[in-house]
Amino acid sequence: MLRVGRIRYINCYPVYGAIDRGIVPLAGTLVNGVPTDLNRLMAAGELDVSVVSAVEYARDATKLLLLPEIGITSDGPVRSVMLFSKRAPQDLGGKRVVVSRSSMTSVALLELLFEHVWRCRPEFVPGDAEMSDIARFEEEPHDARLVIGDAALKLFDESTRGGAWAERYPWREDLGAAWKAWTGLPFVFAVWVARRATPVHEALSAHASLIASRDWGLEHLDILSQQASESSGVPVETCAEYFAGLDYRLSYPHLAGLTEFFRRLVLAGRVPNGTLAFLPAA
Repeated sequence: MLRVGRIRYINCYPVYGAIDRGIVPLAGTLVNGVPTDLNRLMAAGELDVSVVSAVEYARDATKLLLLPEIGITSDGPVRSVMLFSKRAPQDLGGKRVVVSRSSMTSVALLELLFEHVWRCRPEFVPGDAEMSDIARFEEEPHDARLVIGDAALKLFDESTRGGAWAERYPWREDLGAAWKAWTGLPFVFAVWVARRATPVHEALSAHASLIASRDWGLEHLDILSQQASESSGVPVETCAEYFAGLDYRLSYPHLAGLTEFFRRLVLAGRVPNGTLAFLPAA
C-alpha cells in the first residue's frame, strides 16, 4: 500500500483535513512526522509520496518528482518560521543563534538572509528537534533562535500581546516577510513529491486525493482553525489569520520564488542543482 507522509504541524491541516474526515479517499496510509523525519524516510525509500522541505527536493532531485499545483508557500509573512532575537539581526555577528533541527529549508533560508541581508555571520547551534514547550527556550544559552511550526506561531501570538516574551525577544523576524522584502517573490517552504520509483498511476491517485482534500480545506478554514486552536493552544482568530496568509498552490510566481531560492543555494554550494522535474500527467 502507498505510504504518504504528512507533517504533523497545523500548517498541513488544509491539505489533509478532508482525508482525515473520510470526505476524500486516499489509496494509502498516512505517516506523520516533523519535516526532517519525512525527509529521512523519503531518502530511505520508506515513503512513496510526501510533503518534504523544499531543500530536500533540491538535494535529492534525481530520485524525486514534484507534484504539480500543491505546496506550502507564503507571499510575505508566514508567522510559523520566525527568528526571535534579543538584539537586531545585523548585530548577531559571532553571537549564538539556536536553529531548529526540524526544517532544513528554514535553516537554509536563515543562512542566506544573514549572508545577504543582515550581512553578518552568527554561530549557528542546533537546538531541540521540536520546542513545543516555549517555557524551555531559556535552557539553551542564546542571543537568538529560529523557531518553526506550531511553537513559532504560539510564541509569535504571545509576543505580539506584549508582556515577558515581547521584552525577552524585542526583535522578531518573519522569514517569509524577510524573503519577500529581499527578492520581491513568494517563498516555497515545502513541496509534495513522489519517488521516481513509485508507479505513476499510484502517485497520480495520491496527487488527485491531496488536491481534492486541499480544495475542501480551503473552503472550510473556519472548521480547521477551530481544530488548529484546540491542538496548538493558539487562539482561533490567530489560526484563521495564519491559514489566510498561506497559499497551498504552486503557481508560476511560486515557482519563480522556488527557482530563485534554489539558484542562490546552488551558488552557495548548498545543493547540487536547482532543476525542477514534475510528475507527468495521466
